[in-house]
Amino acid sequence: MFNKLKEVKDLRNQAKTLQNALAQESIEVTNKDCSMTMDGNQKITKLDINEKYLEKSEKTKLEEIIIELHEQATKKVQKVMMKKMREQGGFDNFPGMN
Repeated sequence: MFNKLKEVKDLRNQAKTLQNALAQESIEVTNKDCSMTMDGNQKITKLDINEKYLEKSEKTKLEEIIIELHEQATKKVQKVMMKKMREQGGFDNFPGMN
């Protein structure tokens, strides 16, 4: 039983290390004069919107752009996450995952 508790603690420590490493990562995507920056934990850290999309008539277009930016950023972050996990040994170091 104590081995399982140690494995859980080790897993938690590895996850925290990965989370901290990902927080240091930053990606930026651009679409139609708007941009979004997201950290490795998928937190949006910056959103830059071209003023022309702030007009009421452009509301739908702005919504589409933000969704597209978020999808692009998420895909890039997921690639960074996988790279970081591989650097830490992938799932081989996670108890119960091998």
